[in-house]
Amino acid sequence: MIRTAALNGATHDAERKILDDIEHQFQLGQDALIKITEQFLEDFRLGLGDYNHPMAMIPTFVTGVPDGTETGTFLALDLGGTNLRVCEVTLLGNHDFRLRQQKYKVSEALKTGEATVLFDYLADSVDAFLTEFSSATGSPVSTSVANPFDSPTEVPLGLTFSFPVEQTALNEGKILTWTKGFAAKNAIGNDVVRLLQDAFDRKHLHVRCVALVNDTVGTLLSRAYTAGSCLLGGIFGTGTNGAFVEQVSNITKLGNSPARTKGGVMIVNTEWGAFNNTRTTLPTTPYDNKLDRESINPRKQAFEKFISGMYLGEITRNILLSLIDASPRPLLFDGSSSAPLNTHYGLDTAIISEVEYAWESGRGDEVAPQKSSGSKPNWQSAHFTDVDALSPQDIARLERIRDILIQRLQLAPENVTLRDAAIVRWAASLVANRAARLSATAIAAVLVQTSHAKLGGGTPEPKENIVVGVDGSLIQHYPNFQTRLRASLQSLVGEAVEKRVEIDLAKDGSGAGAALCALQAIKQGL
Repeated sequence: MIRTAALNGATHDAERKILDDIEHQFQLGQDALIKITEQFLEDFRLGLGDYNHPMAMIPTFVTGVPDGTETGTFLALDLGGTNLRVCEVTLLGNHDFRLRQQKYKVSEALKTGEATVLFDYLADSVDAFLTEFSSATGSPVSTSVANPFDSPTEVPLGLTFSFPVEQTALNEGKILTWTKGFAAKNAIGNDVVRLLQDAFDRKHLHVRCVALVNDTVGTLLSRAYTAGSCLLGGIFGTGTNGAFVEQVSNITKLGNSPARTKGGVMIVNTEWGAFNNTRTTLPTTPYDNKLDRESINPRKQAFEKFISGMYLGEITRNILLSLIDASPRPLLFDGSSSAPLNTHYGLDTAIISEVEYAWESGRGDEVAPQKSSGSKPNWQSAHFTDVDALSPQDIARLERIRDILIQRLQLAPENVTLRDAAIVRWAASLVANRAARLSATAIAAVLVQTSHAKLGGGTPEPKENIVVGVDGSLIQHYPNFQTRLRASLQSLVGEAVEKRVEIDLAKDGSGAGAALCALQAIKQGL
Protein backbone atom coordinates (compact mmCIF):
# COMPACT_ATOMS: atom_id res chain seq x y z
CA MET A 1 0.00 0.00 0.00
CA ILE A 2 1.35 3.43 -0.95
CA ARG A 3 1.51 5.83 1.97
CA THR A 4 -0.74 8.87 1.60
CA ALA A 5 0.86 10.96 4.39
CA ALA A 6 4.49 11.73 5.13
CA LEU A 7 4.25 14.14 8.05
CA ASN A 8 4.14 12.63 11.48
CA GLY A 9 3.86 15.32 14.11
CA ALA A 10 3.55 18.33 11.82
CA THR A 11 0.20 20.01 12.24
CA HIS A 12 -2.18 20.26 9.33
CA ASP A 13 -2.65 23.98 9.95
CA ALA A 14 1.10 24.70 9.84
CA GLU A 15 1.48 22.76 6.61
CA ARG A 16 -1.56 24.43 5.09
CA LYS A 17 -0.25 27.89 5.98
CA ILE A 18 2.99 27.29 4.05
CA LEU A 19 1.15 26.03 0.99
CA ASP A 20 -1.42 28.82 1.20
CA ASP A 21 1.38 31.39 1.25
CA ILE A 22 2.97 29.93 -1.90
CA GLU A 23 -0.36 29.75 -3.66
CA HIS A 24 -1.13 33.36 -2.78
CA GLN A 25 2.12 34.50 -4.42
CA PHE A 26 1.13 32.88 -7.74
CA GLN A 27 -2.46 34.11 -7.84
CA LEU A 28 -3.38 36.85 -10.31
CA GLY A 29 -6.63 38.64 -9.67
CA GLN A 30 -8.56 40.77 -12.11
CA ASP A 31 -7.03 44.02 -10.88
CA ALA A 32 -3.50 42.64 -11.35
CA LEU A 33 -4.28 41.43 -14.88
CA ILE A 34 -5.70 44.83 -15.86
CA LYS A 35 -2.67 46.63 -14.42
CA ILE A 36 -0.30 44.38 -16.37
CA THR A 37 -2.28 44.91 -19.61
CA GLU A 38 -2.20 48.66 -19.07
CA GLN A 39 1.57 48.49 -18.69
CA PHE A 40 1.73 46.48 -21.93
CA LEU A 41 -0.12 49.27 -23.73
CA GLU A 42 2.23 51.87 -22.28
CA ASP A 43 5.26 49.84 -23.40
CA PHE A 44 3.71 49.50 -26.87
CA ARG A 45 3.43 53.29 -27.01
CA LEU A 46 7.01 53.82 -25.90
CA GLY A 47 8.41 51.27 -28.37
CA LEU A 48 6.41 52.63 -31.30
CA GLY A 49 7.55 56.15 -30.50
CA ASP A 50 11.28 55.68 -30.06
CA TYR A 51 14.14 53.23 -30.42
CA ASN A 52 16.22 51.51 -27.72
CA HIS A 53 13.39 50.37 -25.46
CA PRO A 54 13.45 46.80 -24.04
CA MET A 55 10.18 46.00 -25.82
CA ALA A 56 11.57 47.09 -29.15
CA MET A 57 8.40 47.19 -31.33
CA ILE A 58 10.51 46.59 -34.45
CA PRO A 59 9.04 47.75 -37.78
CA THR A 60 9.27 44.81 -40.20
CA PHE A 61 8.39 46.75 -43.39
CA VAL A 62 5.88 44.02 -44.23
CA THR A 63 2.92 46.15 -45.30
CA GLY A 64 0.28 43.53 -46.01
CA VAL A 65 -0.81 39.97 -45.33
CA PRO A 66 -1.89 37.24 -47.76
CA ASP A 67 -5.56 36.26 -48.03
CA GLY A 68 -5.12 32.68 -49.22
CA THR A 69 -5.86 33.22 -52.89
CA GLU A 70 -2.23 33.73 -53.94
CA THR A 71 -0.44 31.10 -55.99
CA GLY A 72 3.18 30.48 -56.84
CA THR A 73 6.32 28.76 -55.67
CA PHE A 74 8.82 30.29 -53.27
CA LEU A 75 11.88 29.24 -51.33
CA ALA A 76 12.62 29.66 -47.63
CA LEU A 77 15.92 29.34 -45.80
CA ASP A 78 15.71 28.89 -42.03
CA LEU A 79 18.96 29.37 -40.09
CA GLY A 80 18.75 29.31 -36.33
CA GLY A 81 20.87 26.61 -34.77
CA THR A 82 22.71 23.36 -35.41
CA ASN A 83 20.71 22.71 -38.57
CA LEU A 84 19.63 24.90 -41.42
CA ARG A 85 16.50 24.11 -43.37
CA VAL A 86 15.70 24.77 -47.01
CA CYS A 87 12.01 24.72 -47.93
CA GLU A 88 10.11 24.94 -51.18
CA VAL A 89 6.56 26.20 -50.66
CA THR A 90 3.91 25.96 -53.35
CA LEU A 91 0.89 28.16 -52.71
CA LEU A 92 -2.22 26.49 -54.09
CA GLY A 93 -4.56 29.51 -54.00
CA ASN A 94 -7.18 27.75 -51.87
CA HIS A 95 -5.79 28.64 -48.40
CA ASP A 96 -3.47 25.66 -48.57
CA PHE A 97 0.11 25.02 -49.61
CA ARG A 98 2.53 22.17 -50.25
CA LEU A 99 5.88 22.13 -48.52
CA ARG A 100 9.01 20.20 -49.39
CA GLN A 101 12.03 20.58 -47.13
CA GLN A 102 15.51 19.32 -46.36
CA LYS A 103 17.77 19.87 -43.36
CA TYR A 104 21.52 20.40 -43.60
CA LYS A 105 24.03 20.19 -40.75
CA VAL A 106 26.00 23.29 -39.76
CA SER A 107 29.40 22.23 -38.40
CA GLU A 108 31.24 23.92 -35.56
CA ALA A 109 33.92 25.01 -38.04
CA LEU A 110 31.30 26.79 -40.14
CA LYS A 111 29.83 28.50 -37.08
CA THR A 112 33.16 30.00 -36.05
CA GLY A 113 34.99 30.42 -39.36
CA GLU A 114 34.85 33.18 -41.95
CA ALA A 115 31.39 34.54 -42.73
CA THR A 116 31.91 34.05 -46.46
CA VAL A 117 32.53 30.34 -45.90
CA LEU A 118 29.35 30.03 -43.83
CA PHE A 119 27.21 31.85 -46.39
CA ASP A 120 28.78 29.90 -49.25
CA TYR A 121 27.65 26.75 -47.44
CA LEU A 122 24.12 28.16 -47.18
CA ALA A 123 24.17 28.83 -50.92
CA ASP A 124 25.52 25.33 -51.61
CA SER A 125 22.68 23.86 -49.53
CA VAL A 126 20.08 25.80 -51.51
CA ASP A 127 21.78 24.64 -54.72
CA ALA A 128 21.70 21.02 -53.59
CA PHE A 129 18.03 21.33 -52.68
CA LEU A 130 17.11 22.90 -56.02
CA THR A 131 19.03 20.25 -57.94
CA GLU A 132 17.19 17.46 -56.13
CA PHE A 133 13.80 19.15 -56.55
CA SER A 134 14.16 20.07 -60.23
CA SER A 135 15.18 16.54 -61.10
CA ALA A 136 11.98 15.34 -59.45
CA THR A 137 9.58 17.79 -61.08
CA GLY A 138 11.23 19.54 -63.99
CA SER A 139 8.77 22.41 -63.63
CA PRO A 140 9.71 26.09 -63.63
CA VAL A 141 9.05 28.37 -60.69
CA SER A 142 6.07 30.68 -61.11
CA THR A 143 4.24 33.33 -59.12
CA SER A 144 0.81 34.87 -59.38
CA VAL A 145 2.24 38.40 -59.24
CA ALA A 146 4.57 40.22 -61.58
CA ASN A 147 8.13 38.98 -61.10
CA PRO A 148 10.51 41.97 -61.14
CA PHE A 149 13.62 39.83 -61.60
CA ASP A 150 15.65 39.83 -64.79
CA SER A 151 15.17 36.13 -65.35
CA PRO A 152 11.73 34.49 -65.25
CA THR A 153 13.33 31.45 -63.60
CA GLU A 154 14.91 33.45 -60.75
CA VAL A 155 13.47 32.07 -57.51
CA PRO A 156 12.33 34.43 -54.69
CA LEU A 157 13.59 33.37 -51.24
CA GLY A 158 12.68 34.45 -47.73
CA LEU A 159 15.32 34.13 -45.01
CA THR A 160 14.37 33.29 -41.43
CA PHE A 161 17.41 34.46 -39.48
CA SER A 162 17.06 33.77 -35.76
CA PHE A 163 19.82 36.07 -34.55
CA PRO A 164 19.70 39.72 -33.45
CA VAL A 165 19.52 42.10 -36.42
CA GLU A 166 18.66 45.74 -36.91
CA GLN A 167 16.15 45.56 -39.74
CA THR A 168 15.98 48.69 -41.88
CA ALA A 169 13.88 47.35 -44.76
CA LEU A 170 12.07 44.16 -45.68
CA ASN A 171 15.20 42.98 -47.49
CA GLU A 172 17.87 44.63 -45.31
CA GLY A 173 19.14 43.94 -41.81
CA LYS A 174 22.51 44.40 -40.10
CA ILE A 175 23.75 41.57 -37.89
CA LEU A 176 24.11 42.90 -34.32
CA THR A 177 25.63 39.85 -32.66
CA TRP A 178 25.83 36.09 -32.91
CA THR A 179 24.16 33.76 -30.39
CA LYS A 180 23.58 29.98 -30.03
CA GLY A 181 27.26 29.10 -30.47
CA PHE A 182 27.77 31.01 -33.73
CA ALA A 183 30.74 33.38 -34.03
CA ALA A 184 31.40 33.69 -37.76
CA LYS A 185 34.10 36.27 -38.41
CA ASN A 186 33.54 39.52 -40.35
CA ALA A 187 29.75 39.30 -40.18
CA ILE A 188 28.80 41.70 -37.37
CA GLY A 189 27.60 45.04 -38.76
CA ASN A 190 27.01 43.65 -42.24
CA ASP A 191 23.68 43.21 -44.01
CA VAL A 192 22.74 39.54 -43.71
CA VAL A 193 20.66 39.66 -46.90
CA ARG A 194 23.62 41.07 -48.83
CA LEU A 195 25.94 38.39 -47.41
CA LEU A 196 23.56 35.67 -48.58
CA GLN A 197 22.89 37.24 -51.97
CA ASP A 198 26.62 37.63 -52.64
CA ALA A 199 27.02 33.91 -51.95
CA PHE A 200 24.20 33.10 -54.38
CA ASP A 201 25.85 35.30 -57.01
CA ARG A 202 29.26 33.67 -56.49
CA LYS A 203 27.59 30.31 -57.12
CA HIS A 204 25.69 31.68 -60.16
CA LEU A 205 22.38 30.61 -58.63
CA HIS A 206 19.16 32.06 -60.02
CA VAL A 207 17.91 32.79 -56.48
CA ARG A 208 17.13 36.21 -55.02
CA CYS A 209 16.79 36.80 -51.26
CA VAL A 210 13.92 39.29 -51.11
CA ALA A 211 12.85 39.16 -47.46
CA LEU A 212 14.34 38.91 -43.98
CA VAL A 213 11.85 37.31 -41.61
CA ASN A 214 11.31 36.93 -37.87
CA ASP A 215 9.65 33.63 -36.93
CA THR A 216 6.76 35.46 -35.23
CA VAL A 217 6.05 37.42 -38.40
CA GLY A 218 6.20 34.15 -40.29
CA THR A 219 3.61 32.69 -37.92
CA LEU A 220 1.27 35.60 -38.63
CA LEU A 221 1.68 35.32 -42.42
CA SER A 222 1.25 31.55 -42.43
CA ARG A 223 -1.98 31.75 -40.45
CA ALA A 224 -3.22 34.62 -42.65
CA TYR A 225 -2.81 32.46 -45.73
CA THR A 226 -4.75 29.50 -44.33
CA ALA A 227 -7.43 31.61 -42.58
CA GLY A 228 -7.80 34.49 -45.02
CA SER A 229 -6.65 37.08 -42.48
CA CYS A 230 -4.63 37.37 -39.27
CA LEU A 231 -4.14 40.16 -36.72
CA LEU A 232 -1.55 38.60 -34.42
CA GLY A 233 1.12 35.93 -34.62
CA GLY A 234 2.29 34.63 -31.26
CA ILE A 235 4.97 32.17 -30.18
CA PHE A 236 4.31 30.34 -26.91
CA GLY A 237 6.99 27.69 -26.73
CA THR A 238 10.55 27.53 -25.43
CA GLY A 239 10.45 31.33 -25.71
CA THR A 240 7.73 33.82 -26.46
CA ASN A 241 7.16 36.75 -28.80
CA GLY A 242 4.38 38.37 -30.79
CA ALA A 243 3.90 40.36 -33.98
CA PHE A 244 0.75 42.18 -35.02
CA VAL A 245 -0.65 44.34 -37.81
CA GLU A 246 -0.40 48.00 -36.79
CA GLN A 247 -1.40 51.27 -38.43
CA VAL A 248 1.78 52.86 -39.83
CA SER A 249 0.62 56.23 -38.49
CA ASN A 250 1.10 54.85 -34.96
CA ILE A 251 4.76 53.94 -35.62
CA THR A 252 5.92 57.48 -34.96
CA LYS A 253 9.60 56.57 -34.61
CA LEU A 254 9.67 56.12 -38.40
CA GLY A 255 9.44 59.91 -38.59
CA ASN A 256 8.87 61.24 -42.10
CA SER A 257 10.35 58.21 -43.82
CA PRO A 258 8.77 56.98 -47.07
CA ALA A 259 7.44 53.92 -45.23
CA ARG A 260 5.42 56.13 -42.88
CA THR A 261 4.28 58.78 -45.32
CA LYS A 262 2.85 56.03 -47.52
CA GLY A 263 0.46 55.11 -44.70
CA GLY A 264 -1.48 51.88 -44.49
CA VAL A 265 -0.46 49.06 -42.17
CA MET A 266 2.76 47.34 -41.20
CA ILE A 267 3.53 44.25 -39.16
CA VAL A 268 5.38 45.14 -35.95
CA ASN A 269 7.60 42.61 -34.16
CA THR A 270 6.96 43.49 -30.50
CA GLU A 271 9.76 41.46 -28.86
CA TRP A 272 7.37 41.18 -25.91
CA GLY A 273 9.59 38.66 -24.14
CA ALA A 274 11.37 41.74 -22.74
CA PHE A 275 8.17 43.30 -21.39
CA ASN A 276 8.61 44.93 -17.96
CA ASN A 277 12.26 43.98 -17.47
CA THR A 278 12.19 46.25 -14.42
CA ARG A 279 9.59 43.87 -12.90
CA THR A 280 7.64 46.79 -11.51
CA THR A 281 4.34 45.25 -12.63
CA LEU A 282 4.98 41.53 -13.13
CA PRO A 283 4.15 39.42 -10.02
CA THR A 284 7.63 38.30 -8.99
CA THR A 285 8.11 35.60 -6.33
CA PRO A 286 11.28 34.33 -4.63
CA TYR A 287 11.20 31.36 -7.02
CA ASP A 288 11.25 33.73 -10.02
CA ASN A 289 14.01 35.84 -8.47
CA LYS A 290 16.17 32.76 -8.02
CA LEU A 291 15.62 31.74 -11.64
CA ASP A 292 16.48 35.21 -12.93
CA ARG A 293 19.57 35.57 -10.74
CA GLU A 294 20.98 32.24 -11.94
CA SER A 295 20.10 32.79 -15.62
CA ILE A 296 22.57 33.72 -18.36
CA ASN A 297 20.74 37.05 -18.84
CA PRO A 298 19.73 38.44 -15.41
CA ARG A 299 17.21 41.32 -15.46
CA LYS A 300 16.41 40.70 -19.11
CA GLN A 301 13.56 38.91 -20.93
CA ALA A 302 11.41 39.21 -17.81
CA PHE A 303 8.05 38.33 -19.39
CA GLU A 304 9.58 35.36 -21.18
CA LYS A 305 10.84 33.98 -17.87
CA PHE A 306 7.32 33.97 -16.44
CA ILE A 307 5.52 32.24 -19.29
CA SER A 308 7.87 30.21 -21.51
CA GLY A 309 8.50 26.51 -21.70
CA MET A 310 12.20 26.97 -21.09
CA TYR A 311 11.49 28.30 -17.59
CA LEU A 312 8.27 26.78 -16.17
CA GLY A 313 9.99 23.57 -15.11
CA GLU A 314 12.75 25.51 -13.37
CA ILE A 315 10.26 27.67 -11.42
CA THR A 316 8.47 24.50 -10.35
CA ARG A 317 11.78 22.91 -9.31
CA ASN A 318 12.50 25.91 -7.10
CA ILE A 319 9.12 25.48 -5.37
CA LEU A 320 9.68 21.76 -4.84
CA LEU A 321 13.14 22.32 -3.36
CA SER A 322 11.72 24.85 -0.89
CA LEU A 323 9.20 22.23 0.27
CA ILE A 324 11.87 19.54 0.52
CA ASP A 325 13.95 21.89 2.67
CA ALA A 326 11.01 23.17 4.77
CA SER A 327 11.62 23.53 8.50
CA PRO A 328 11.10 22.14 11.09
CA ARG A 329 9.90 19.22 8.97
CA PRO A 330 10.04 18.66 5.21
CA LEU A 331 6.79 18.95 3.28
CA LEU A 332 7.83 16.83 0.29
CA PHE A 333 9.54 13.52 -0.46
CA ASP A 334 10.37 13.00 3.23
CA GLY A 335 13.14 15.59 2.82
CA SER A 336 14.89 13.61 0.07
CA SER A 337 15.98 15.05 -3.27
CA SER A 338 17.58 13.61 -6.43
CA ALA A 339 20.11 14.43 -9.14
CA PRO A 340 17.53 16.00 -11.52
CA LEU A 341 16.00 18.08 -8.72
CA ASN A 342 19.46 19.23 -7.63
CA THR A 343 20.46 20.19 -11.18
CA HIS A 344 19.89 23.61 -12.72
CA TYR A 345 17.04 23.13 -15.24
CA GLY A 346 16.93 19.48 -14.19
CA LEU A 347 13.11 19.50 -14.14
CA ASP A 348 12.07 19.93 -17.74
CA THR A 349 8.73 21.58 -18.49
CA ALA A 350 7.84 18.44 -20.47
CA ILE A 351 7.82 16.53 -17.16
CA ILE A 352 5.38 18.87 -15.45
CA SER A 353 3.25 18.77 -18.59
CA GLU A 354 3.23 14.98 -18.27
CA VAL A 355 2.19 15.32 -14.62
CA GLU A 356 -0.71 17.60 -15.49
CA TYR A 357 -1.78 15.36 -18.36
CA ALA A 358 -1.89 12.36 -16.04
CA TRP A 359 -4.17 14.30 -13.70
CA GLU A 360 -6.47 15.68 -16.41
CA SER A 361 -6.65 12.57 -18.59
CA GLY A 362 -10.17 11.17 -18.74
CA ARG A 363 -11.61 13.96 -16.63
CA GLY A 364 -13.52 15.63 -19.45
CA ASP A 365 -14.80 19.16 -19.07
CA GLU A 366 -16.20 18.77 -15.55
CA VAL A 367 -15.03 21.32 -13.02
CA ALA A 368 -15.41 20.39 -9.37
CA PRO A 369 -16.91 22.97 -6.98
CA GLN A 370 -14.82 24.82 -4.44
CA LYS A 371 -14.19 22.92 -1.24
CA SER A 372 -16.80 23.51 1.40
CA SER A 373 -18.72 21.46 3.90
CA GLY A 374 -19.87 18.31 2.17
CA SER A 375 -18.43 19.18 -1.28
CA LYS A 376 -15.37 18.24 -3.29
CA PRO A 377 -12.27 20.47 -3.48
CA ASN A 378 -11.57 22.37 -6.69
CA TRP A 379 -8.65 20.28 -7.89
CA GLN A 380 -8.23 22.51 -10.93
CA SER A 381 -7.08 25.58 -9.01
CA ALA A 382 -6.32 24.75 -5.37
CA HIS A 383 -3.88 22.52 -3.54
CA PHE A 384 -5.02 19.80 -1.19
CA THR A 385 -3.59 17.43 1.40
CA ASP A 386 -6.56 15.23 2.23
CA VAL A 387 -5.72 12.56 -0.32
CA ASP A 388 -7.80 9.95 1.51
CA ALA A 389 -10.93 11.91 0.58
CA LEU A 390 -10.32 11.45 -3.15
CA SER A 391 -12.33 9.22 -5.44
CA PRO A 392 -10.81 5.94 -6.65
CA GLN A 393 -10.36 7.53 -10.09
CA ASP A 394 -8.34 10.41 -8.67
CA ILE A 395 -6.30 8.04 -6.51
CA ALA A 396 -5.43 6.16 -9.72
CA ARG A 397 -4.38 9.45 -11.35
CA LEU A 398 -2.11 10.25 -8.40
CA GLU A 399 -0.58 6.79 -8.64
CA ARG A 400 0.29 7.51 -12.28
CA ILE A 401 1.84 10.83 -11.25
CA ARG A 402 3.82 9.08 -8.51
CA ASP A 403 5.22 6.67 -11.12
CA ILE A 404 6.21 9.62 -13.34
CA LEU A 405 8.06 11.28 -10.44
CA ILE A 406 9.91 8.11 -9.51
CA GLN A 407 10.95 7.48 -13.11
CA ARG A 408 11.65 11.00 -14.37
CA LEU A 409 13.09 12.52 -11.20
CA GLN A 410 14.97 9.40 -10.08
CA LEU A 411 13.36 9.42 -6.64
CA ALA A 412 13.36 6.43 -4.32
CA PRO A 413 9.85 4.88 -4.27
CA GLU A 414 9.75 4.79 -0.48
CA ASN A 415 10.16 8.57 -0.39
CA VAL A 416 7.25 9.39 -2.72
CA THR A 417 3.71 9.34 -1.30
CA LEU A 418 0.43 10.01 -3.03
CA ARG A 419 0.29 13.26 -1.08
CA ASP A 420 3.67 14.15 -2.58
CA ALA A 421 2.24 13.45 -6.04
CA ALA A 422 -0.70 15.72 -5.25
CA ILE A 423 1.55 18.56 -4.13
CA VAL A 424 3.76 18.31 -7.23
CA ARG A 425 0.67 18.48 -9.43
CA TRP A 426 -0.53 21.49 -7.45
CA ALA A 427 2.82 23.28 -7.86
CA ALA A 428 2.93 22.57 -11.60
CA SER A 429 -0.61 23.86 -11.99
CA LEU A 430 0.20 27.08 -10.10
CA VAL A 431 3.10 27.88 -12.40
CA ALA A 432 1.32 26.96 -15.64
CA ASN A 433 -1.90 28.74 -14.70
CA ARG A 434 0.01 31.95 -14.01
CA ALA A 435 1.84 31.60 -17.33
CA ALA A 436 -1.41 31.20 -19.25
CA ARG A 437 -3.04 34.16 -17.50
CA LEU A 438 -0.04 36.37 -18.21
CA SER A 439 -0.05 35.23 -21.84
CA ALA A 440 -3.63 36.48 -22.06
CA THR A 441 -2.51 40.01 -21.10
CA ALA A 442 -0.26 40.17 -24.17
CA ILE A 443 -3.08 39.14 -26.51
CA ALA A 444 -5.54 41.48 -24.77
CA ALA A 445 -3.10 44.38 -25.16
CA VAL A 446 -2.91 43.79 -28.92
CA LEU A 447 -6.70 43.67 -29.19
CA VAL A 448 -7.00 46.97 -27.32
CA GLN A 449 -4.08 48.58 -29.20
CA THR A 450 -5.70 47.76 -32.55
CA SER A 451 -9.16 48.99 -31.41
CA HIS A 452 -10.71 45.53 -31.51
CA ALA A 453 -11.54 45.68 -27.79
CA LYS A 454 -11.72 47.87 -24.71
CA LEU A 455 -9.89 46.86 -21.56
CA GLY A 456 -12.49 45.53 -19.14
CA GLY A 457 -15.02 44.76 -21.87
CA GLY A 458 -17.86 46.79 -23.28
CA THR A 459 -17.04 46.40 -26.97
CA PRO A 460 -19.93 45.07 -29.10
CA GLU A 461 -19.47 41.63 -30.62
CA PRO A 462 -17.32 41.92 -33.77
CA LYS A 463 -19.01 40.98 -37.03
CA GLU A 464 -16.05 38.83 -38.08
CA ASN A 465 -13.65 36.57 -36.24
CA ILE A 466 -10.37 38.06 -35.04
CA VAL A 467 -7.70 35.60 -36.20
CA VAL A 468 -4.69 34.88 -34.00
CA GLY A 469 -2.04 32.47 -35.28
CA VAL A 470 0.07 30.70 -32.70
CA ASP A 471 2.98 28.30 -32.60
CA GLY A 472 5.11 26.70 -29.92
CA SER A 473 5.21 23.57 -27.79
CA LEU A 474 3.54 25.18 -24.78
CA ILE A 475 0.30 26.19 -26.48
CA GLN A 476 0.33 23.03 -28.62
CA HIS A 477 0.98 20.41 -25.96
CA TYR A 478 0.60 21.70 -22.39
CA PRO A 479 -2.73 20.46 -20.96
CA ASN A 480 -5.41 23.17 -20.78
CA PHE A 481 -2.95 26.01 -21.48
CA GLN A 482 -5.19 27.59 -24.10
CA THR A 483 -8.30 27.01 -21.97
CA ARG A 484 -6.70 28.88 -19.08
CA LEU A 485 -5.49 31.63 -21.42
CA ARG A 486 -8.95 32.14 -22.92
CA ALA A 487 -10.62 32.39 -19.51
CA SER A 488 -8.31 35.28 -18.59
CA LEU A 489 -8.68 36.88 -22.02
CA GLN A 490 -12.46 36.92 -21.54
CA SER A 491 -12.07 38.65 -18.18
CA LEU A 492 -9.92 41.34 -19.83
CA VAL A 493 -11.83 42.12 -23.04
CA GLY A 494 -15.30 40.72 -22.36
CA GLU A 495 -17.15 37.68 -23.61
CA ALA A 496 -18.48 39.39 -26.75
CA VAL A 497 -14.95 39.91 -28.12
CA GLU A 498 -13.27 36.83 -26.67
CA LYS A 499 -15.71 34.42 -28.32
CA ARG A 500 -14.84 35.90 -31.72
CA VAL A 501 -11.09 35.51 -31.18
CA GLU A 502 -10.02 32.53 -33.25
CA ILE A 503 -6.78 31.07 -31.84
CA ASP A 504 -5.32 28.35 -34.06
CA LEU A 505 -1.95 26.89 -34.88
CA ALA A 506 -0.03 28.34 -37.79
CA LYS A 507 1.50 25.85 -40.18
CA ASP A 508 5.30 26.13 -40.15
CA GLY A 509 5.82 29.83 -39.50
CA SER A 510 9.59 29.74 -39.97
CA GLY A 511 9.33 27.91 -43.30
CA ALA A 512 6.02 28.69 -44.97
CA GLY A 513 5.95 32.08 -43.26
CA ALA A 514 9.31 33.03 -44.76
CA ALA A 515 8.11 32.00 -48.23
CA LEU A 516 4.96 34.07 -47.75
CA CYS A 517 7.12 37.00 -46.74
CA ALA A 518 8.95 36.58 -50.05
CA LEU A 519 5.52 36.80 -51.70
CA GLN A 520 4.83 40.05 -49.85
CA ALA A 521 8.21 41.40 -50.94
CA ILE A 522 7.30 40.81 -54.59
CA LYS A 523 3.93 42.48 -54.05
CA GLN A 524 5.81 45.46 -52.62
CA GLY A 525 8.05 45.57 -55.70
CA LEU A 526 11.27 44.37 -54.09
